[in-house]
Amino acid sequence: MDTVMSQLKGEGDETRFRDAAKILKNGGLVAFPTETVYGLGADATNEEAVADIYRAKGRPSDNPLIVHIGTAAEIERYAEEVPESAWKCAEAFWPGPLTLIVHAKPGVFAPSVTAGLDTVGLRMPAHPVALELLKTSGLPVAAPSANTSGKPSPTCAEHVAADMEGKIPYILDGGPTGIGIESTVLDLTSEPPAILRPGAVTADMLRPVIGEVNHSAEAADAGEEAPRAPGMKYTHYSPDAPVWLIEPDLGQIRNAVTRLRGEGKRVALIAPEGFGETGSDWYFPTGRLNDPASVSGKLYASLRACDGTDADIILAATVDDAGIGGAVMNRLNKAAGGRTIRS
Repeated sequence: MDTVMSQLKGEGDETRFRDAAKILKNGGLVAFPTETVYGLGADATNEEAVADIYRAKGRPSDNPLIVHIGTAAEIERYAEEVPESAWKCAEAFWPGPLTLIVHAKPGVFAPSVTAGLDTVGLRMPAHPVALELLKTSGLPVAAPSANTSGKPSPTCAEHVAADMEGKIPYILDGGPTGIGIESTVLDLTSEPPAILRPGAVTADMLRPVIGEVNHSAEAADAGEEAPRAPGMKYTHYSPDAPVWLIEPDLGQIRNAVTRLRGEGKRVALIAPEGFGETGSDWYFPTGRLNDPASVSGKLYASLRACDGTDADIILAATVDDAGIGGAVMNRLNKAAGGRTIRS
């Protein structure tokens, strides 16, 4: 299969959106940017099309998909028993990086979208390309991140092409994404509502809108059953070489690099700006020290860049877990599988 990458430049974009929408309506896959990461989209009502998402990604079939919609009013079209909290969240945070898990209307979505659950995650993305594609197609679009399952999510069209070239027909290139990590997933079917995957919308932001929120539900709910949200059960965000977490302390990083290189290992370092003089073989600056929001936008690109090296080990500097830092640390912990270098 030939993959077309269509760069959006303003002039003639209507044709590109019509082409992409036609592919979706005919059961094909289209990669497109959101404000978080690039998504791999299919008509959420078409079982064969949704199955192609799983095949292209190599994604486990019990991992549910998020459905992207173009307006908040569509919640009523695709969900039943919609709680008041859903409307409050939509008003406060949509379009934006918040996925709401609600009870799905029976018989609407392809079974693979919900992975056998009676719930569905709905999101209205805050990206003009995503919203125009949803408007032009008129479809609810199931779209996980447009990467090989388990690998770092794509934050530019080139990342998508690296994983999906020859597997999908069309990539809408809308430039780099902004936030750089996936949306917060909030389960509104539990009491109190529970964050199943942290993201840019934090518990502290949600509480003034809907009251108490359980922000530690992910670990408790990631058992043997089908996960209730993406990112709960399986290893994610991992480059080829093993990732080890380390505190953003220059002396500690230097000592670790010296020891590892003494063992004959080639070391790649992912750390804030200003950590270049550590003796590592490769250094990928990722944001600014004590600024987790700047780290989130570059994290996946840095993890992917490590795959272009011959590194035997990747050291990744931790961030403070306040605010969006909690979501960044969630992704780093999953990439490292719990591996940490301590002083």
